Amino acid sequence: MSNPNSTTWADHAADRSPSVRRSRARSVQQAQAITRAAHRLVREKGSAFTTQELTRESGVALQTIYRHFSSKDHILLALVEEIIAAEALRMQASARALPDPVARLRFYIGRTLDALRGDGDRTGPRFITAEHWRLHQLFPDEMARIAQPFGDLVEQELREAAELGLLRPRDPAHDAWFAMKLVTSVYHHYAFATAHEPVEDIARRLWGFCLAAFGTPTESEEVTPG
Repeated sequence: MSNPNSTTWADHAADRSPSVRRSRARSVQQAQAITRAAHRLVREKGSAFTTQELTRESGVALQTIYRHFSSKDHILLALVEEIIAAEALRMQASARALPDPVARLRFYIGRTLDALRGDGDRTGPRFITAEHWRLHQLFPDEMARIAQPFGDLVEQELREAAELGLLRPRDPAHDAWFAMKLVTSVYHHYAFATAHEPVEDIARRLWGFCLAAFGTPTESEEVTPG
């Protein structure tokens, strides 16, 4: 599985020009300062912040911001990437103690909906949802790559579950992709729509659908892991 944090937009920005490459470490720090400031502004006012506000919040000069990111959309693209990559790493770390790949799969799928639980602030989920589809129209290939860390987690567990005889996916890579798209759609829907049942029940139904799609073995084929 690829490392979700291996090549980020901060890294791409740091490679943009020869002068930047000469001081790459400092440039990465500047790019990260910009995206972190953008994250703080998003929590305060969504994506409606201006580049002047970003300059004040980050402490980075406007010309330096544009040396790293050619537009505000590229800053938002970097921010979405960092949010998704960080969450994938957190999920992977939290799932290490679970006993088998099926348990880890269920955890990944349910964990995705955690931000929708209760009556908490929906600013984050709504920002991700709105910007996901807007940026997808502008940068479809980049957005597909940015979303892939979750798909990689699912694919890894599907392959292990298949090896242990716990599941029978038809094609782990494609099944993981379809699962990722389904989970994303459910998340985006409830970021704005009213949930008429507890999020725990939605997550349970979502897992049940995915589990059936992943292919549970017949009783004669079942294998006890370990």
